[in-house]
Amino acid sequence: MRKFIDLSVLITKKAKLRRMPEVQYLDHEEYAKSRGPQLGLASGKLREWGFLAMDKVSMTPHEGTHLDAPWHFAPTSEGKPSKTIDQIPLEWCYRDGVVLDFHHFERERPILVDDLKEALGKISYALKPFDIVLIRTDATKHWLDEGYEDLGAGLTAESTLWLIEQGIKVMGKDSWTWDMPFDIMREQRKPEEFLEAHFIGNEREYCHLENLANLDKLPPFGFQVVVFPIKIEGASAGWTRAVAIVEE
Repeated sequence: MRKFIDLSVLITKKAKLRRMPEVQYLDHEEYAKSRGPQLGLASGKLREWGFLAMDKVSMTPHEGTHLDAPWHFAPTSEGKPSKTIDQIPLEWCYRDGVVLDFHHFERERPILVDDLKEALGKISYALKPFDIVLIRTDATKHWLDEGYEDLGAGLTAESTLWLIEQGIKVMGKDSWTWDMPFDIMREQRKPEEFLEAHFIGNEREYCHLENLANLDKLPPFGFQVVVFPIKIEGASAGWTRAVAIVEE
């Protein structure tokens, strides 16, 4: 039997993010007032509850659970024009998954190459090309809380490059950014090292997911991950309803 585990955060007006999505809800009666006349439908010709419900959402494709395309990192990758989100091969986005657990790391503690190797050793797993590697920090347990964006240990350029060298094309993390928290980067990194894990995409092609959720509900491996991004022409990222499929 298959079990489906939702790895996506909720887009909601209840969060306390520094950059909030704008969501407008129009119920059946409200939308009937605006849309009915446009269609030549008088109120007497509509259902007793009105018309259809409708919503309006305004946010960047980097809000919520999303996949960053190489174009987000740099205009070129490996000497070629970087792929935009609509150019990402779908076969990258449906693969075997593996969870590496770093929820015990303090947010100031970068996740280094040796940490990745140690985490793999603990679960006795050897990465293979195109695995989707998920980094657990448990930051999105605080998705609705003020200060969420500052939570979760992050990857470095070197640790990101190491994953790429293992044949990994898609990797993801359950926090606001793949890198270290922004305030930590400002304090501990040189200007040229700010978002260093992102900018490694200029040298080597890869994608990463941000704002994943529920990684603590997954086994270390033995499941598949589906992270097909919304197809926005020329965009640097796309929202995704990330899902894990576990065979029981």
